[in-house]
Amino acid sequence: MNVTSLSSRELNHDVSRAKKAAQNGPVIITDRGKPSHVLMTYDEFERLTGKRRSLVDALSMPGLSDIDFDPPRVEIAPRRVDLS
Repeated sequence: MNVTSLSSRELNHDVSRAKKAAQNGPVIITDRGKPSHVLMTYDEFERLTGKRRSLVDALSMPGLSDIDFDPPRVEIAPRRVDLS
């Protein structure tokens, strides 16, 4: 991942450069030399914010049928309760 840093002035003068740089990683926007904002693609934003998907979508992801999952059977014995 490539991190790019641009001043607010550079961003205002060349927005397309910032958008192209965001395709390769976050773009840190500085204001008076201090980081103030981050520009990223919408796909990266969704990934970071944990875009929710349905259980059906998650289970239908390609490649999951290749995973072997055979958990051992667990027996749970009831405990006696003393209510006296």
